[in-house]
Amino acid sequence: MACCLGEPGGSRRRISSEQATFAPLASPLNYEIRLISTVPNQARACILQDAIEKADVLIEAMGWIRRFRDKVTVIKLGGSLMDDPVALGHLLVDIVFMETVGMRPIVVHGGGAAISRAMAEAKIEPRFIQGRRYTDEATLGIVERVLAGEINESIAQQIEDYGGRAMPLNFVGPTNNNVLFGERLTLTGPDGEPIDLGAVGHVTRVNREVLDNLTFAGQVPVIPSVCETDDGKRLNVNADTAATAVAQAVGAEKLVFLSDVNGVRKDKADPNSLINSLTAESARQLIADGSIESGMIPKVEACLETLSRGVGKIHIIDGRLRHSLLLEIYTNHGVGTELVAEPA
Repeated sequence: MACCLGEPGGSRRRISSEQATFAPLASPLNYEIRLISTVPNQARACILQDAIEKADVLIEAMGWIRRFRDKVTVIKLGGSLMDDPVALGHLLVDIVFMETVGMRPIVVHGGGAAISRAMAEAKIEPRFIQGRRYTDEATLGIVERVLAGEINESIAQQIEDYGGRAMPLNFVGPTNNNVLFGERLTLTGPDGEPIDLGAVGHVTRVNREVLDNLTFAGQVPVIPSVCETDDGKRLNVNADTAATAVAQAVGAEKLVFLSDVNGVRKDKADPNSLINSLTAESARQLIADGSIESGMIPKVEACLETLSRGVGKIHIIDGRLRHSLLLEIYTNHGVGTELVAEPA
């Protein structure tokens, strides 16, 4: 059996399958051919079987790649992922792959743990009210430096290091590239009284033109979960709500929440009780009967609101699983929970 191999800048040459085995180059996306004439038959069969299985994966992915070409996917990074450089690296490689095959990814990120560490170093005691960080002037300075500056620039640089093109969209430094605008958020207490959260806001407007221009040009926008008011004040924003605002504004095909659980479960303590697909109606039923509880409720409710505003599908997946983003989007079965407005 013989096959043709192309050489960059040269003609195609033919070698026999008995001579071919594959070894990765330094880049994970490139391979070289080593010619070995003494490979045993059993090993040669294993090599060919491995190559066939890889080809099968590509064929399975091809339909999804065609379907989502030129479609926008908003990806929310945050939580424990931000403190796991290996898991974060795999996810950023996935994002580079998505852009390479024609999708238009947009990254929205938080960075809570890094902010808490920086506050501890500054001897500032964190305060949380109804699950949201109270943000005074000193805390806001740390949020701007760490979240909007260091983390945002680092994620964009890592995407570039993996071969992609990225644009950090922040207001730190000489150029203000911010795309999120909003107003202060006030919560309501148990007796109806307003609860002040300090410099905490919610997004009311997204500069879609900037995001469209960047994604059309093949760049990945990287957006920190902070916003500006009309008069230029900076506000800390919950990363989940920032991501939903961006997805709604750009009419995203998909919104992906990368979590530290594998999705929505019938029994939150049992990973094997994962629900692969949920309609909006069935999700509401699971909230009502208590199957969805605790910290998953606000995330699912935000998903339902986003579905009602035109986003096609929302995915909740475990970002710690290697290449979970690609497995969820480009395979027939996925690895997390997808939420849809109505059954397909």
